[in-house]
Amino acid sequence: MPSVWRSRYWRSRHTLELAFRFLRGERCEAVYIASGPLGPAKRATIISLAAEARLPVIYSFRVFPVEGGLIAYGADYGDLFRRAAGYVDKILKGAKPADLPVQEPTKFELVINLKTANALGLTIPQSILVRADQVIA
Repeated sequence: MPSVWRSRYWRSRHTLELAFRFLRGERCEAVYIASGPLGPAKRATIISLAAEARLPVIYSFRVFPVEGGLIAYGADYGDLFRRAAGYVDKILKGAKPADLPVQEPTKFELVINLKTANALGLTIPQSILVRADQVIA
């Protein structure tokens, strides 16, 4: 996809509509929405457009399937925030931030919305459902 789609143009509903129209025109079978600053802010629009286009979309934030999206798989942000609080505690006690190691996510979560899967005519395999951290029925 051209880099223009990943830039400032994502800010308007019209541009998002054009993007989904483009994806349908290209016979795209599924979409992955990576984490970024506009994803959560535009989640209602993105979820709505995905449903209108009948496109299965996988997101990186759990809030998407909670609010009607299909599937989310990504870092457990609650875990990341708890770990960050530990760093804040160390810094407040005198640790130098430059001396603290960079940490990557270690806990990931899978959230599946079965209502949305059914609306799209998709069957989620049992082997995936049993691995999910949350299944919205």
